[in-house]
Amino acid sequence: MTATDEAPAALPEPAPDEIRLAAVLHALADPVRLRIVTTLAAARGTEQNCLAFDLPVTKATQTHHFRVLREAGVIRQHRRGTSKMNQLRTDDLDALFPGLLDAVLRAAARD
Repeated sequence: MTATDEAPAALPEPAPDEIRLAAVLHALADPVRLRIVTTLAAARGTEQNCLAFDLPVTKATQTHHFRVLREAGVIRQHRRGTSKMNQLRTDDLDALFPGLLDAVLRAAARD
């Protein structure tokens, strides 16, 4: 197997039954993290590279925000080469908290 044939290296994330509402709400409460989530939602399930986000924070702070979202179970991340790819965990969140993500995205669009 060559390096290009290897499966993407998934970063640690909670299993669906380990995702807690308090952690999700905490992750979504920050404006930068909410901006990340709205951008991923607009991508409609496609993966987005961390570099694709134009955020008003340093790279270190950006890394922190992505980690908080991943550890809360809001996003899934994996490494592809030197890049971190991100995807919203829409199916998991909708199954656990029906309507929550849609309500948050609608509220964010109003703001």
